[in-house]
Amino acid sequence: MRTAKIKLSKFLEDEIRGTFAQVITDIKTTEESNTFIKDFFTDTELTLLSKRLAIGYWLSKKRNYENIKTNLKVSSATIAVVSEMLNKPGFKLAIKKMEAEEWANKWAERIKKVTRLK
Repeated sequence: MRTAKIKLSKFLEDEIRGTFAQVITDIKTTEESNTFIKDFFTDTELTLLSKRLAIGYWLSKKRNYENIKTNLKVSSATIAVVSEMLNKPGFKLAIKKMEAEEWANKWAERIKKVTRLK
């Protein structure tokens, strides 16, 4: 991963990262999220981050490297980097949120089917 060539003071870096985290926390709706993401990140940055999350999710679902490479158009090296990131708390949190959403959607569909039968 790339880092800035000119380092900020630790204090200032902590302050601006804290502010960024607070902005993320304060975004409450999907519409607000989409507006922020579209305007804040470049297309390249958004693609990079989205693919990283998708790789992590698919690795957690036991998809193999070749399947991920083919579908997401990424290298084995990128998959390996993400694989190492899977044990980090932030990545675990993201995967947990995605799995919770997946579970909720699955049960919502089941409930819809049952209620249509009655």
